[in-house]
Parts: sequence; C-alpha cells; structure tokens
Amino acid sequence: MKRKIAAIFAADIAGYSRLVAEDEEETLRRLASYREVIDDFIAKANGRIFNTAGDAVLAEFPSAVDAVRCAIDIQESLRTRNMAYPPSRQMSFRIGITIGDVVERDGDLLGDGVNIAARLEGLAEVGGICVSRAVHEQVANKLSVQFADIGAQEVKNIPTPVHAYMVAMRREDGTYATPQVKKVAKAEPGPNWMWPLVVGVVSVVAIGVGGFLYFTKLETTQLSSTAVAPSPVPTSTPTQTAAVTPPLVPVPAPPAASGGKIAVDAVPFLGERQRAFLSNEYAAAGDYKAFALNIGGFNGSALNQPNEEAARNTALDQCQKRADAAQSPRRCELYAVGNKVVYSHGSPPMPPQPWVRHDAMTERPFVSKDFPMLRDQARTRVENIYAPAAKSRSVALGPGGQYFMVLGASSVDEAARRSLESCGAIAGTACMIVAADDVFVVPIPTLLKPNGFFHAATNSSIVADARDDVVRKLGDGMGWNAVAVGTAGRPGLGLKAADEQNAVNGALADCVKHDSDCHVIAIGPFTVGPTN
Repeated sequence: MKRKIAAIFAADIAGYSRLVAEDEEETLRRLASYREVIDDFIAKANGRIFNTAGDAVLAEFPSAVDAVRCAIDIQESLRTRNMAYPPSRQMSFRIGITIGDVVERDGDLLGDGVNIAARLEGLAEVGGICVSRAVHEQVANKLSVQFADIGAQEVKNIPTPVHAYMVAMRREDGTYATPQVKKVAKAEPGPNWMWPLVVGVVSVVAIGVGGFLYFTKLETTQLSSTAVAPSPVPTSTPTQTAAVTPPLVPVPAPPAASGGKIAVDAVPFLGERQRAFLSNEYAAAGDYKAFALNIGGFNGSALNQPNEEAARNTALDQCQKRADAAQSPRRCELYAVGNKVVYSHGSPPMPPQPWVRHDAMTERPFVSKDFPMLRDQARTRVENIYAPAAKSRSVALGPGGQYFMVLGASSVDEAARRSLESCGAIAGTACMIVAADDVFVVPIPTLLKPNGFFHAATNSSIVADARDDVVRKLGDGMGWNAVAVGTAGRPGLGLKAADEQNAVNGALADCVKHDSDCHVIAIGPFTVGPTN
C-alpha cells in the first residue's frame, strides 16, 4: 500500500432506483451510453477510474483543476443528451470533488478523501457539482467558474464539518443558476442499549447493498461492453447519413400486418434481398412460420413448421447461430410470428432525409485517422474493416461516439438506411452518416476537435432568443459553416465558406460585433473544442 495526495471525483445518478423501476432495460442501456461519455472525458482529463458500482463512478485526477474542468464538461454534455427525453426520464448525475490523502491498494483508493468526495456528491444538486474548500482554493483563480459558498456542512461518518462550495452551472439562456443549499440533519445519538441492535441492522443492510451493487456492476459492465461498438457485420451491413440530428422523438410501434402480410418496408436492419424474401417466400408460406432478427442485421426464418412453438424456436435459433458465427454481441429477437408483428422495440430513431448529401466544397477522401469522435480501438476497427471493404458501404455515427458500419450493400441508399437504423437502435437517438464509400460526406473539422453533434435550437451556449435565427441562417448547411459565441452567448456565424479556416474566421469576426471573448463552438454538424 502507498499513500498519496489526489483530487477525488465521485458521481452517481439522481433517482437511479426510480428510473430502473420504471424501465430497467432502457435505463441500463442509457447508463452504458452515458458512462461511455463520462469515461471518455475522464481519460481526456488525465483521470483514472478506480472504482465503479451500479451507477456510481469514483475517479482520481492529478490536479483539482483537471477534475473540476472534467466535471463541468461531463455535466454540460449529459445535459445536452438529456434534452431528448422528458423530465421524468432524464438521467442526471451529481458530482462531488475533494483533495485528500488516500491509500492505494491493488488499484483501488481508500481513505477520508474518498469518503468526503462521496458525501459532497450527496450535497450536490441534480446535474450539479459540489467541491470542498481545498478544491475551491486550487481552482478559484484558474478557471472562469462561479462558486456559491454553502459553508460548513455536517455529513454522515465524517467527524468534522466539511466546508463546501457549489459550482454554479450555466442555464440554457446563458445565465447561471443559484445553487440551493441542502440541509443535512445530524442524527441524535441513540441510547447505549441500542448499539448492538444498530450494529446488527447495519451489518445486514451492508451485506445486502454490497450484493446489490456487485450484481448491478456486473450487469452494467456487460451492457457497456456492447452498447457502443458496432457488431461485426456480414457482407451486407447497415449505413447511415444525416448532416443534422433531431432530438429523439417517441418511437412508433411497429406497423401491424396489412392484408395478411407484414409491411416489409418498415422492417428495420435488413437489406433489400431479405425484404424481398419476406414479401415473397415468407408471405406465401403457411400459418406456422416466424421471423427473427437482431440490430446487427442478422436474421433467421422458419416456414411451414408443425406448430407455432417450433416456428419461434427455429427462427430464433437460426438467427442466433448466424450472429454467433460472426461474433455479433447482439441477441436475436422475434420480429413476426405468422403474419403478426411481435417485435416490441418499435422503429429505431432516424434523422430526416436526405441521409447523404454530396457537397464538393466539404467532401473529401475517407481517411480512418480523421474519423471524428471515435476511440483509438474503434478507429482501428474502421481502418481494418471499412476501408478495404467492398462497395456499397457507409458508416453512421451517434452523438455519444456510437457507430455502425454496413458493407457490401446493394446501393449507398441501402447502406445508409441500415447503418442509421442500427446505429440509432444502439445510441437511442438519431445518428448521422459520416462516410459513404470512399468519401466523408459531412464536413470533418481539423482546426478544432469534434466532440458532439451541434443542434443550434437547443445549444445552451447560445442565448435563447438567438437560437431560432441561427437555425434559419444555417439553412441548407452547404459549404463550411462555423458558429462562435462570446461571454454573453451572442452568436457569430461564418456561412457557406469555401474552406474550414474561412468559416472559422467569419464566425469569430461576426461574433466580436456583438460579444466579447468569442470562441468557436461548432464547425459543420459538430460541436468542437480544443485539440488537446
């Protein structure tokens, strides 16, 4: 064991148990997606995650400045993602940060520093950040962040009060929220005769909670390992295209069979050959039949079976064997039994058409190292699988770095549709086609680093009364476009430029007419930040 001083970051989800109780599958899927965002920000800020359990994340940073900057980036990124959901289904984290002396054992950290960070997290507002006085002293003059002093707080299992500060988070209109101080009641000591009972109860609860967290952590870890990377794809796989991604809308239920046949045009993830099979052979078969698929595009069918159960089992087994042979992590599900659609997930979220738009000013040859928002492992996968694959092919990208490739499709349109469908099902929101065949079909920033999708109508960096005008002026999105804002959130635009640099220069020049300390927040369809 060794001791060290570290900035400790603790985060967990507000109301997580309620979210799980209302919709366990959707909550776990989104948790995996959000964790990818959190993990990525922590890694970029030189942090290290040393413990997780269920919805909780504990990380260490070499400096308080890195920890606070990372926490703000996380909260602002997740707030943008939450805009796609109604308030009751938003998944918001609380974050606490302190500096303390900790003991490292087998990669884990122990000590008062970890405990205090967890207590500060409990004091934080939903979607907010609470820091100790030591952290405040380190960052107050180094980051342009506003704090609210909430004084000494008495917290559980910490013998002395903890002096804490709330980070004032920026609202959508550019103003800063005034944090609300939580009153933490200090428990009165019980009579001496109660201590054996208390100890016994606490022990039982600790065992139960420990078991719950262990299994929750196991389930979450398994889910996160499959929620972002695409399934290995067969010779024809999905594609996506879209320069602008709308907020997630309620997913419609799958269409019922019409006139005794399945509406094959509404069946997702499949190529035209599989859809033709549904229209012809499947439609003509007898009553005892079934069709199964997964979001990676694998499928299985059973026709003219002796009974319904045999049809179900045969279709699922055939689909899963094909998926397993290609090492797809996605499970197969029944789509139809007979002519009745039984698939429960509805249609995946899709962007508006056209999914692919060719623009001579921004289109350039596909180079794997320039693919935006992917981790190194995913970028290597794209290099090894997509770049040498046969046409028609495309790659769809989600706002959290999710992606899906479709290779060897009958046309670019089919590749785009299928990659968008699969990517949308993985991400839970509409994706965008970034590459089709051998070219990038959206502007790929190189002056600044892409870190998300840009939606002017909901972007919190732009003052609310200017967003509609930005949306209107961006118009058809052709050419290079850039958006800059200053301290007051007044936007500046560089529109339809011939290259990225001219768009950036135009946006900054326009911004300084209305605001000060201007910086670029978007280039093309991406939000952007510093390259390092």
